[in-house]
Amino acid sequence: MSLLQVKNLVVEFPTRRGTLRALDHISFDIAPGEILGVVGESGAGKSLTGAAIIGLLEPPGRIASGEIWLEGQRIDNLAAAQMRHIRGKRIGAIFQDPLTSLNPLYSVGKQLTETILAHLPVSADEARARAIRLLEDTGIPAAAERIDHFPHQFSGGMRQRVVIALALAAEPQLIVADEPTTALDVSIQAQIISLLKTICKQRGAAVMLITHDMGVIAETCDRVAVLYAGRVAEIGPVHEVINHPAHPYTAGLMAAIPDMSQDRERLHQIDGAMPRLNAIPPGCAFNPRCTKVGPRCHRERPELLAAGATQAACWLHDAGGVA
Repeated sequence: MSLLQVKNLVVEFPTRRGTLRALDHISFDIAPGEILGVVGESGAGKSLTGAAIIGLLEPPGRIASGEIWLEGQRIDNLAAAQMRHIRGKRIGAIFQDPLTSLNPLYSVGKQLTETILAHLPVSADEARARAIRLLEDTGIPAAAERIDHFPHQFSGGMRQRVVIALALAAEPQLIVADEPTTALDVSIQAQIISLLKTICKQRGAAVMLITHDMGVIAETCDRVAVLYAGRVAEIGPVHEVINHPAHPYTAGLMAAIPDMSQDRERLHQIDGAMPRLNAIPPGCAFNPRCTKVGPRCHRERPELLAAGATQAACWLHDAGGVA
């Protein structure tokens, strides 16, 4: 049973020159206790997918079609007030920059207790005790004293721990983590990753981890979805996608990671750049940059096809091939 199901999600931005399609029929699901990584270049649609799920799309962006289901309840068509109740209680969010997620005018304790009181039937004293426990669980030392400190009194890594505590305050079933380790030192990144994995196991929460770092994906996730130009290029178990990529784009991403066991002067790169939303080519969007492109890739756009242990949107895995 999937905890989250995203079905044929389309997100569009109306402009004076026409409508731009930023997400184009994206589908995936996440099971309870599973961590799904969402990876791709800047502009692939990773953060937009997360924003659509938690109901925080910036206008004029809108969900044009498709469905989002959370534990059997459809949530993409809910009113803003209903979505506010779900966001925080059933879906927690962790964002890239903890400074923008925390109010600098309030102590971290006040922000945590307000969130707990808004979503759970507890007294003010119980909410404070729970807030201290959350800070302890997320690895903040002397939590009982530090609960009354303000965000600026914490380091970047500690602030991100507070944000994680805030996301967990009402025991959500799903956590959407958008680049949660990008602004942190490598050693702190490892601690935050370990924390997310522990939380996932202990609480049975599903995690959607958005990142551009394949190292973080390899270390953290059970499955990974690779996005390109607003579509899922490949999805499958993380070790299969990393070790046996089935889509040429995924293969290019993996080849771009430096191999410490080899002595190379130049890094591999994928030539070209991701297309602009108003200039996505017909057929497969990756065809201008693909080393295995064929005539069919210019004519027809592939859906996800079975490719061994994964699924890839590539004609190489169709009986007709790329000809």
